[in-house]
Amino acid sequence: MAATPINPDTYQAQLDEKAERMQALFADVDTPELEVFASPAQHYRMRAEFRVWHEGEDLYYIMFNQETREKYRVDQFPAASRLINDLMPLLMDAMKPNRALRHKLFQVDFLSTLSGEVLVSLLYHRQLDDQWLTEAKMLKQRLNDEGFNLNLIGRARKQKIVLNQDYVVEKLKVNDRTLTYQQVENSFTQPNGEVAQKMLEWAVDCTQDSEGDLLELYCGNGNFSLALAQNFERVLATELAKPSVDSAQYNIAANQIDNVQIIRMSAEEFTQAMEGQREFRRLKDNNIDLKSYNCNTIFVDPPRAGMDDDTCRMVQGYERIVYISCNPDTLKANLEILSTTHRITRFALFDQFPYTHHMEAGVMLERK
Repeated sequence: MAATPINPDTYQAQLDEKAERMQALFADVDTPELEVFASPAQHYRMRAEFRVWHEGEDLYYIMFNQETREKYRVDQFPAASRLINDLMPLLMDAMKPNRALRHKLFQVDFLSTLSGEVLVSLLYHRQLDDQWLTEAKMLKQRLNDEGFNLNLIGRARKQKIVLNQDYVVEKLKVNDRTLTYQQVENSFTQPNGEVAQKMLEWAVDCTQDSEGDLLELYCGNGNFSLALAQNFERVLATELAKPSVDSAQYNIAANQIDNVQIIRMSAEEFTQAMEGQREFRRLKDNNIDLKSYNCNTIFVDPPRAGMDDDTCRMVQGYERIVYISCNPDTLKANLEILSTTHRITRFALFDQFPYTHHMEAGVMLERK
């Protein structure tokens, strides 16, 4: 059973259908003309995960049909980056005759970059021993000798063996600047590198000629924070996931940006701190005086559930709101609150996930 067909000949038609669907969803909302940002028609995903199927001496990647749950063999995956597709057969051919590497292997995860790095995670239903480590080191060397810039991770229950690092370093071009981002295995990163660049450029364009400081909620690894820093005096950003906060600190240093401060807090906690409902030691420990910030603009990129009502009302306190959404339905629900005080001045569709139902949206709101 085949996966969703990835056919460059039909790409534009599927993108047009998404744009129509987005406009229909927001038909009763006062929006400007929709800006549409296309993806490459193939080789757009920087990440891919495959189950591994053992059949006698044979070994191959499989995926599952989402509707029927039937498995199907995958030798190449046109949605994934060219780097992943180049590596897939070489990796499998190297592991197939090697008992230490293939025994109870059940999944292979790939994380690649536009800048040419790739991280491979091998997942096992057994504990990994010295023999596995010896063979894994040889596998890594063999693939790097083939021209790949590759690191390797072995995972089993309560086990993680890293050869030599558990992250890749991506370089994204934002207008005339190149920004460096550490992307850690199993942490959230934008899956479509080319569209991620377009999203950053759109956000930078929206906030040109800004005054004062920027507040950002749900900042992840500092993806938007670092690109937007050029438009503001200071950026104060919050994120709850510790690996993402650690990567954000790495990225601030790597890009030599000195006006971004990341704090580990949830959006709900930050709302309580801003409204004076609670005091947080981590703000004092980092010498962060919220009253010293002059934030006229707020940037939010919430999870699929959108923002809770209290956060929405806190966000309404800012002159300008830039909202990136991975779920247009919850964006629309949040806009029922936000549009009582703000008007939408930019409206965008980013095709992060071609050939799927999924749509990524962006809106810029300014106080009425």
